[in-house]
Amino acid sequence: MGIKNSKNDRMVVLACEDCKERNYTTTKNKKTLKERMEIKKYCPKCNRHTVHKETK
Repeated sequence: MGIKNSKNDRMVVLACEDCKERNYTTTKNKKTLKERMEIKKYCPKCNRHTVHKETK
């Protein structure tokens, strides 16, 4: 059961809003999601859950 990656899926890097640490990578369909992703995830450097935004 592998992950299917279409030609529209792109790897994006998520960075913590508080400490600016780049912690996570994920895929996103550029055709359906035009704006930048914003997900609340755990940051090991801040040692708590914070908002992570997509970086360039």
